[in-house]
Amino acid sequence: MNHAVKAVGLGLRYGQRDALTDCTLEIPEGSVVGLVGPNSAGKSTLLSLICGLLEPSTGTISVLGARPGVSAAHLARVGFVAQNIPLYDNLTVAEHLRLGAKLNPRWDQRLADEHLQPLRGDLKRKAGQLSGGQRAQLALALVAAKRPELLVLDEPVAALDPLARRQFLRRLMELVADLQATVVLSSHLISDLERVCDQLIVLTRGRVQLAGPVEDILTTHYRLLRPSGDPDGLPDGTEIIQALHTDRQSTLTVRSTLPIPGAAPHVQRLDLEEVALAYMGRAQGADEQD
Repeated sequence: MNHAVKAVGLGLRYGQRDALTDCTLEIPEGSVVGLVGPNSAGKSTLLSLICGLLEPSTGTISVLGARPGVSAAHLARVGFVAQNIPLYDNLTVAEHLRLGAKLNPRWDQRLADEHLQPLRGDLKRKAGQLSGGQRAQLALALVAAKRPELLVLDEPVAALDPLARRQFLRRLMELVADLQATVVLSSHLISDLERVCDQLIVLTRGRVQLAGPVEDILTTHYRLLRPSGDPDGLPDGTEIIQALHTDRQSTLTVRSTLPIPGAAPHVQRLDLEEVALAYMGRAQGADEQD
């Protein structure tokens, strides 16, 4: 399997603070990866390292087979939409397109026009006059026309309403199908990621807590409801991710590659958000005990 991104022991330190620590992960080519975690988890730092905007303090990272940002030709293969969707507020939509065509040697005007269909009547409007959803559409059209092999998006839908988020994600998936690109998408909205992603990375306090295919994650994680303090009956190798206790009942989130004995409602499947939150909660609890 070829990997669009491969990191080994990757770390970045700002002064005395570690923004990312011992990050080891592999992102397969052609995958759509969701990156989740609480604020200050290191998500933007990891994405900036992937794009070559930052240099690591420790470890190594390879993107599309080379060091990130190693050359102009390599930069042309990576598309990046930053968290605040940076556009030139005083430039019109049409002027953004002309600028993109001049700056990108692989520019595809057809692709730009296709992804700007919702804005075809607004080409003369300045970017500063567009709504949040329209700005996101323009940013996606610009990065699409670059024809990237790797598309990196840092919380592009955070400020959008539910309808605009759905429209953006639909157009993103159309772009993925057209380009056959690898996508890394950071978001707090895990329910949105579950609709479009086939891989998930959970990052907390600068460390990778979980990484892998969504299908595998969903089939190996369970919620168990048991009498308080009763850990018996778990298969060998079962990992308890999180345990919540009351006087009468223990609620366990576990990971196991083997079937868990028991019947509903005592053994429950989890959705992707529940799994991610369990890992974030475990990491938070461990940090509070240190």
